[in-house]
Amino acid sequence: MAVRDEQADLAASVARVLEQDYPGELEVVLAVAPSTDDTWGEAQRLAAREPRVRVVCNPAGATPHGLNAAIAHARHDVLVRVDGHAHLPPGYLVDVVALLESTDAANVGGRMVPEGDTPVSQAVAVTMSSRLGIGGGAFHVGGEAGPQPTVYLGAFRRAALVGVGGYDEHFLRAQDWELNHRLRLAGHTVWFDPALAVTYRPRSSWRSFAQQQFRTGGWRRRVIETHRGTVDPRYLAPPVAVLAILAGLLAGLLAPVLGAWLALGLLVPAAYVGGVAVLGLALARVRRLPRAVAWRMPLALAVMHLSWGSGFVLRSR
Repeated sequence: MAVRDEQADLAASVARVLEQDYPGELEVVLAVAPSTDDTWGEAQRLAAREPRVRVVCNPAGATPHGLNAAIAHARHDVLVRVDGHAHLPPGYLVDVVALLESTDAANVGGRMVPEGDTPVSQAVAVTMSSRLGIGGGAFHVGGEAGPQPTVYLGAFRRAALVGVGGYDEHFLRAQDWELNHRLRLAGHTVWFDPALAVTYRPRSSWRSFAQQQFRTGGWRRRVIETHRGTVDPRYLAPPVAVLAILAGLLAGLLAPVLGAWLALGLLVPAAYVGGVAVLGLALARVRRLPRAVAWRMPLALAVMHLSWGSGFVLRSR
């Protein structure tokens, strides 16, 4: 686990790991980054109470650096990634180890299941699990068991993980996708099973959600620039939408000067607003969301699309 600013959630996340009914040896390695809260102290207290918990320092602060530090200190041949915001379901470790053995995969994992506890976070959760929001990745929206480009978290064979060099510390985000891409290039299988569902606490404010998606979009562009064969139309849709909306707004502003016909450009942002409103409310109806969540769905979709697309266009960090 690479953790930062996780004081509030760390104990619960670690408890879900230690409660696993796994018949073999088990250890939890916490790589703690410099935090604005007492994550380091909380990790040390957990280690003091539970000998299976070990704490290492991640002075660089970034997720891939922390994961590599945890891997270096881990003692076993099966390495299971867990997020500080994630809660493993009962039986998870038994299931992933069984799948590693039965599929001969280098990495196995399943779905991220976001669960919000406020109207905003619930709207964000639905957006992060819908094709209208996050796209078509199986680890977000589900699918058939089998090989996939990537999975949520992951349970790895150490030999395969170390063999491809571990996590690339250049990628401060999208490091999971990039690592799984290198595993597949090396001839390994990344196996997805929808039955492996791990809950995740999504962002609870529009600002933090927008910042998260802005950075994610920028790092997705860096992955594509590094691995040019990974371009997918669904990654290009948000930046194209952002550019089209900006072009339409600019045309509308220039209409009084260069010609009234340019005002037709305003149809683009108007069409987007109308489309996202209809789709968001339709999604809310299909999911039978409470009214307080339902009316936030168009905004949640728009924040994801436009923030992700803007980050991609501007190549954000």
